[in-house]
Amino acid sequence: MAAIERYEQWMARLLLFNKPYGVLSQFTDRGSPTARPTLSDFVPVKGVYPAGRLDRDSEGLLLLCDDGRLQARISDPRFKMPKTYLVQVEGDPGEENLEPLRKGVRLKDGMTLPAEATRIEDPGLWLRDPPIRERKSIPDNWLKITIREGRNRQVRRMTAAIGFPTLRLVRWSIGDWTVAGIAPGEFKEISV
Repeated sequence: MAAIERYEQWMARLLLFNKPYGVLSQFTDRGSPTARPTLSDFVPVKGVYPAGRLDRDSEGLLLLCDDGRLQARISDPRFKMPKTYLVQVEGDPGEENLEPLRKGVRLKDGMTLPAEATRIEDPGLWLRDPPIRERKSIPDNWLKITIREGRNRQVRRMTAAIGFPTLRLVRWSIGDWTVAGIAPGEFKEISV
């Protein structure tokens, strides 16, 4: 029995949280004159911390864990853990437009690593609140982009650099962990 308890103490807790649009990737909102939604509004679990960030205007998978080494392994860019995003962009990008993403794009803070970028059909995601703006005269399309680094607002800056601004950004997976089957605002706990 004691051996089982010691084994369970070594296992890290990992939460797969589907962060809704507008929620901060932190448990408190200090310094804001108006309270904005935070992780504490959705995750009533003590002792877990975000492994990385997801911007307030982005949605999807945010990992939270109680183990500092695992947290570093997930979020530290030197480990190059793949992060896959479903990205709704303004415009109609063709293969020639995606090629710069696959080779690396020059941003203000330097060249990005090559990304995997493909055009996909509408993934049929949950509705976003508030909905994205739609323009009848300008089409929109979906891309699937996988990066292995994590600069500030990187995917948005990459799509803008090739002339296709991001309208909606959903992180779908980090490594083998995915948000599939988890509703916005909900989480699933696993042991690792």
